[in-house]
Amino acid sequence: MSIKYFVNALFVACILCTAAAFAQNKVIGIKKGESWYGGAVNDAHMAPFKSGYSLNLFADIRSNQAVPFLVSSKGRFVWSEEPFKFSFDNGQLIISDAVGSVVIDSAGNSLKDAFTNASKKYFPSAGKLPEMLLFSSPQYNTWIELVYNQNQKDILAYAKAILANGFPPGVLMIDDNWADYYGRFDFRKDRFTSPTAMIDSLHQMGFKVMIWVSPFISPDTEVFRELLDKKLLLLDGSNAKTADGTDKPALISWWNGYSAVMDLTNPKAQEWYRGRLDHMVKTYHLDGFKFDAGDADFYPANAISYAKATPNDHSRLWGEIGLSFPLNEYRAMWKMGGQPLVERLRDKKHNWEDLQKLIPHITSAGLMGYQFTCPDMIGGGEYGSFIGRDKLDEELVVRSAQCSALMPMMQFSVAPWRVLSKENFALIKASVEIRKKYTPYILQLAKTAAQTGEPIVRNMEYEFPGQGLSDVQGQFMLGSKYLVAPVVTKDHKKTIQLPKGKWRSDEGKIFKGPLALTQDVALNRLPVFELIK
Repeated sequence: MSIKYFVNALFVACILCTAAAFAQNKVIGIKKGESWYGGAVNDAHMAPFKSGYSLNLFADIRSNQAVPFLVSSKGRFVWSEEPFKFSFDNGQLIISDAVGSVVIDSAGNSLKDAFTNASKKYFPSAGKLPEMLLFSSPQYNTWIELVYNQNQKDILAYAKAILANGFPPGVLMIDDNWADYYGRFDFRKDRFTSPTAMIDSLHQMGFKVMIWVSPFISPDTEVFRELLDKKLLLLDGSNAKTADGTDKPALISWWNGYSAVMDLTNPKAQEWYRGRLDHMVKTYHLDGFKFDAGDADFYPANAISYAKATPNDHSRLWGEIGLSFPLNEYRAMWKMGGQPLVERLRDKKHNWEDLQKLIPHITSAGLMGYQFTCPDMIGGGEYGSFIGRDKLDEELVVRSAQCSALMPMMQFSVAPWRVLSKENFALIKASVEIRKKYTPYILQLAKTAAQTGEPIVRNMEYEFPGQGLSDVQGQFMLGSKYLVAPVVTKDHKKTIQLPKGKWRSDEGKIFKGPLALTQDVALNRLPVFELIK
């Protein structure tokens, strides 16, 4: 084992040398009218990228999904197996600080060509789907209602309220703080008196149940001492080069303090972690897991691990754990496009600015191979933006639900029956009914994506190349058939860019594109246009 740790230490020490070897800058001249996307999902509202944008993907995946891949509306793409830095400056795309070799491909003519060529070669679809209930019914997460006070009584009450208020059962997610500490895979007894009975009751109501987990281990606990003794945790490499030189764990600073972290480069660590998840399934009858954290920036580049790994590699290994469970969800991911993993957009605040990011983020996720994507929680999932608010922006919650309704998944957390007026609550339920109408088509697209890798929700330029739509961020295509244009601003104005073709609106009117259509959109309407010719 010490040889492996030594090899990894040598690898980490030489990362900069390796990067230097490959880092002869690659300069790509940007063609007239060419638009570039990719890199990190959480920066996608800045795409297509303009001069001045720069990102180094090494140990920085922007707390969401990322991939060492850039794709162009002119059919070109950039790929590497390892992270690199990219910058846009005065008509040039500059690739630098590459940890591995970089491929530049110019075989295609369009955004769709470039995506298809790259995905088939570098992130082909695995031919498998996540749990289909995630698509066919709304999801419900206990986070905003309970935050860190996850407990049996309130979880059951939340589930009963879902049904009592006329929502269909679906996947219910129990969020963080259900255990005594991180690394203990049993429900805390002070909040859960009969957890197995609780989950059995949820099953009887029609729900499938998943629970929040992370790769972190609370220090100074029995589990921590066991894992440290077995060297299944990342070790601190600040004053040592090999595992033989230290028994000090790498303590990671994250949003809940300081913790040790699993070394998933070690097969025995993977075996231990999967074993604890299997224990949760067997003991408590759980159906799956919400895999949080795993961000590359939580893994120090100088940490000592069992096998060589960059911080980005550690993020990918966390993603591989979820492949054992069809009912899964991730927020942070590196280079796992094409896999049957559910990817959630990063927590969005309860404001209009973050609502406007949903469409460019989720369409860019599709361009990076992440097709089974959830657009965060309706009304926002960043709980800090809810603190101290006596009243939410009800119109924002309604428009958020409409925006999610025809995306691959829709997830509730804040209880709309609690925070909305009777009239606005009825509009939330109407958005669920709209989704029901299109659910068979969404399921068909998900099955196709599992075979071909093609996005479920699509960038306008992807579906209609060369029509001047590369900058359009306020609408998306659901497959090749439906143009969806949710209102994502406080006013009711919406300008919809209809591409060439004959379009029938949700109101039954016929329009011929290309056409820029400006409308006043009532709060009870989600504009949808069907391509009929």
